[in-house]
Amino acid sequence: MKAVRFHEYGGIDVLRVEEVERPTPGAGQLLVEVRAAGIQPGEVMIREGKRHGRWPATFPSGQGSDLAGVVVEVGPQVRGFAVGDEVVGFTHGRASHAEFVVVDDVHVVARPQGLPWDVAGSLYVAGTTAYACVFAVDPGPADTVVVSNAAGGVGSLAVQLARRRGATVIGLASERNHPWLKERDVVPVAYGEGVAARIREASGGGVDAFIDTFGDGYVDLAVELGVRPERINTIRDWQAAARVGARTYGEGAAASAVVLGELARLAARGELEVPIARTHPLERVRDAFRELEQGHTHGKIVLRP
Repeated sequence: MKAVRFHEYGGIDVLRVEEVERPTPGAGQLLVEVRAAGIQPGEVMIREGKRHGRWPATFPSGQGSDLAGVVVEVGPQVRGFAVGDEVVGFTHGRASHAEFVVVDDVHVVARPQGLPWDVAGSLYVAGTTAYACVFAVDPGPADTVVVSNAAGGVGSLAVQLARRRGATVIGLASERNHPWLKERDVVPVAYGEGVAARIREASGGGVDAFIDTFGDGYVDLAVELGVRPERINTIRDWQAAARVGARTYGEGAAASAVVLGELARLAARGELEVPIARTHPLERVRDAFRELEQGHTHGKIVLRP
């Protein structure tokens, strides 16, 4: 089968699509033919070696967590799934950017009817991270919540989940993404110089919670706006969070098939939109990451093996 590999830390050019042995499922595992697999900013940092202390790579390394596809083989002791089933899931083995992937049966759910493959295959990391972010700051109808990078892969879901709780949501994004935010009842605010004043004006002076999906000083901005540390959550700026006492709930805090299944059902019913920015064939994985690393993508970029 074909799979994405890299044999050393580095830039986009270290990514290769190679012929590798097709894996065999073990006890409690499924072999899934991948129809769609999302890509993540965290995969860039791992490939570049910037997260070696936290998530070291063993070479040659695969990549990819998100996946959706069709079960083509089941191992012994599998319950609830059979060959031919369509599933949404995830792997912790950095292996979903491939034509086939072995997945634990507890890490997949049935693909809800009507859920597009591209959405299903890009839901896990962004969706469970957004879910954890919103859970961490616990917004309610009386709260005003600010979300940085509000049109990005995680931010675009976090603003919707916070709105589902009844909170007033202010989304920081470039002006070209403001119409999308307004259509989802989110108050758009441009980022950049003077953003603190613009947030104060948009909120009427009070901000109760802050979800940072970008880093680059937003934790300190939240403190400047008077948000209590326990109601600040960042998935990027861990050093600032440790310094001020903010939270760092991310994908790992909600990494379960139960949460994934809930998000998949919301998306299938049209109650949660997962924007898809672009799709690329597996062979164009470098192009996919080149687009991702430009940093201005609205929604998810998806590989189609």
